[in-house]
Amino acid sequence: MNVYSLEVRDPREMEAAFDLVTRDRPDGLLLLADPLTMSMRARIVEFAREKRLPAIYETREFVDAGGLMSYGPNVQAMTRRSAYYVARILKGAKPADMPIEQPTKIELVVNLRSARALGITIPQAILLNADQVID
Repeated sequence: MNVYSLEVRDPREMEAAFDLVTRDRPDGLLLLADPLTMSMRARIVEFAREKRLPAIYETREFVDAGGLMSYGPNVQAMTRRSAYYVARILKGAKPADMPIEQPTKIELVVNLRSARALGITIPQAILLNADQVID
């Protein structure tokens, strides 16, 4: 398997990245979430669908937008946990004294509608281990 990494820093670079992916067509995509990709998730999912590229994303928001599947931290749970930290700081806790926490909830979400559109059969073992299957 060959692995290629594309770095996109602003929305203008996204279309150039799409052109490169179209030209050097991979067998699939792995997309990591950051503020830019999250803000452009509808366009990214649309591109993968148009090019019939199976893609796995880091957060479920891409699957909710029509992406194939995601495996990563639950952003809502992380947001709720950050509220706990804010409350402690507002009550006088020093941020430097507070421990850094890793996400505790990692979820697998599969979109069967997108799988069918791509002509992909998701193995039963994956479906049984999924936290949510969207049909």
